[in-house]
Amino acid sequence: MSQHDFNIANQTASATRADLNNALGALASLSSGTTAPATTFANMLWYETDTNWLWVRNEADSAWIRFAYFNQSTNQLALEDNTYVVNTSGTQTGLLGDQATGTWQAGTGTTQSLVSPANVKAAILALTPPPPSSVPTTAQVAAATAGIGAGTVGSYMAGAGPGNANASFGNTITGSNLNPVSFNGVTQSFGIGGTWRSMGNLSTASGGNGTLFLRIS
Repeated sequence: MSQHDFNIANQTASATRADLNNALGALASLSSGTTAPATTFANMLWYETDTNWLWVRNEADSAWIRFAYFNQSTNQLALEDNTYVVNTSGTQTGLLGDQATGTWQAGTGTTQSLVSPANVKAAILALTPPPPSSVPTTAQVAAATAGIGAGTVGSYMAGAGPGNANASFGNTITGSNLNPVSFNGVTQSFGIGGTWRSMGNLSTASGGNGTLFLRIS
C-alpha cells in the first residue's frame, strides 16, 4: 500500500531507483490508502483501504467516481446501489438498484431494475383488492351448502306459478306466486314465502310450466 506523485526527480542513481520502486509500488497497489492521493491524474485508480471502495478519477481530473466495493471478508466484488446499466453507446438501459414502491405501483416505468418481493406484493395489492384473511376450505363450503334448508335463502326450487305468473330470466317473483313443481308437471301448494329469482323463463305459468328459482330473501 503506497502512493506516489509519479514524478521521478533528477537525483542520484540510488535515489532514482528507490523513487521508481515507490512509483511502481503505487501503481501495483492502485495507490491504495485511507485518503486520496495528493497528486491525481485523469482516469487514475485509487483503492480506499478503510472503506474497501475502488475509485477512478474522472477525465477532467476534478472528482472521484465510486467504482466497486471489495468485501475483504468474503473476497467478493459488489457494485454501488443505483448503478446504471448502459449499452455500448452509454445510454442507460437498466438500473442495478431498487426503485420507489410508487414506481412499481404506477406500473409506467420502463427502466429495468432490481425489485424485491415486498415491492411486487405492494404493487399487486395497489391494483387489486386484498384477498380475504381466510378462505373457506372445500369441506367448509360443502358443509354450508348441505346445511341450506328447502325453501330457505340460498336454496333452489323447481317452481311454477298459479294462474298467469310470469318471470323472465333474472327477474324476481314473490314466493306467494310460486308453487314447487315436479318433473312430471305436478305442482304442490306449500305456501312458499320470500323472494325468488328466476333462473329460467316462466310465462303464463300453470300446471306443468315451471322453471328453476333461487331464493334471495
